[in-house]
Amino acid sequence: MRPAQLLRVLDREFLSTADGHHTPVMLWGPPGVGKSQMVAQVAARHAVPVIDIRLSQMEPSDLRGIPFRQGERVEWAVPAMLPDVERHGPSGVLFLDEITSAPPVVSAAAYQLILDRRLGEYRVPDGWAIFAAGNRQGDRGVTYSMPAPLANRFSHFEVETHLDDWAAWAYASGIDEQVIAFLRFRPELLFDFDPAHNPVAFPSPRSWEFAHRALRKFADAPDLLPGALQACVGPAAGIELSAFVANLDQMPDLDAITRGELVSVPREIDLQYAVAAALVGRAIRALDTPDGQRVIGHILDYAGRFPEREMGVMLVSDLHRAIGGRLFEVPAFAGWAQSVADVMLHA
Repeated sequence: MRPAQLLRVLDREFLSTADGHHTPVMLWGPPGVGKSQMVAQVAARHAVPVIDIRLSQMEPSDLRGIPFRQGERVEWAVPAMLPDVERHGPSGVLFLDEITSAPPVVSAAAYQLILDRRLGEYRVPDGWAIFAAGNRQGDRGVTYSMPAPLANRFSHFEVETHLDDWAAWAYASGIDEQVIAFLRFRPELLFDFDPAHNPVAFPSPRSWEFAHRALRKFADAPDLLPGALQACVGPAAGIELSAFVANLDQMPDLDAITRGELVSVPREIDLQYAVAAALVGRAIRALDTPDGQRVIGHILDYAGRFPEREMGVMLVSDLHRAIGGRLFEVPAFAGWAQSVADVMLHA
C-alpha cells in the first residue's frame, strides 16, 4: 500500500482507540522506506508521544518485568518504558520497531501485550495505539520468521514506495529541491535495493534525505560533494546526482519567472524537471506573503509554457499536494486548468 494511504490507515487506527475498535498494525517493508517515519508523523499530527520499544535489543524479562516478594506472594515490577497515564499521558503510540529482528523467545513475551493489551497485572491505557514494523525475510536484515500466533495478533500492511507521496513529504519537510527534481527525472532511483548484492549504500527514501543533508554540507566543496553523495545513495546514483546538480548552472532565472517576465523554457528535459521542482519550492515559500497569489499566478503561467504539457501538469500537481486547496483560490488557476483540460481528461 502506498504511504499516503497507510498514513490514513494509521490515523484511523489511532483514533479508533477511543471507541475500543483498535487493531494492532504491523508494517512490513524493506529498509529505508519510511515505516518509522509514518508512525512518527501520525503521532505528531495528534500531538501525542511515541514509546519506541526495540524488542531485538531485549531479554524476555525486560518486557515482562522482574518478580519481587510482597509478603507471602510474588508480584511483578512493571517496566518503566511501558505506557503509563501519569507519566506519559492518556493517549499515544506504543511502537514495536524491528519486531522481526527479535528472537522468538522475546517476541513470545509480547503476545499478551499485543492482543490483550496487558502483561500480567499491567494494562495498556485505552487511548494508546499499538503499531509495529519490521523487515521481510528477503531483505537481508537480521530477521526471524514471525510465529503464526504473533502474526495473527496484527493487521498486516506492506509499505510501497511512491514518488508522488515522497515528493509531497519532501516539499513539506524542506528537502533540497535539487534532490526532488532529480528523482522526478529518475523516478526509478527513489528506491533501488537488490538484496542479492547486499549493498552498503543504496537509494531509498531514507538515504535521499541523507543526500539532502550532504548537499547542504558540501555544496561549497565540489571536490567532496560527489563522494559524499555516493556515500549516501551508492556509487551509481551518487554519480548521477552529482552530474545533475553540476548541470543546474544553466537554469533559467527563477526570480524573473516569479516576477512574471517572459522566460523561455529550457530544452533539456533534466533542466525542465529542475525548474518545475524549484518553482514549487518558490510557491510554498511565497504562499503566506502579501504577493503570494501573484507569484503563484506567474508560476501557473509558466507551467502552461512547457512544450510537453504533462510536465506543466506534474508541476501543478506537486504544487497542489504541497499547498492543498489554496491553489484553487489563485485567479490564474482557472485559466491554467482550462488550457490543459484535454490532457487531464486523457490522463
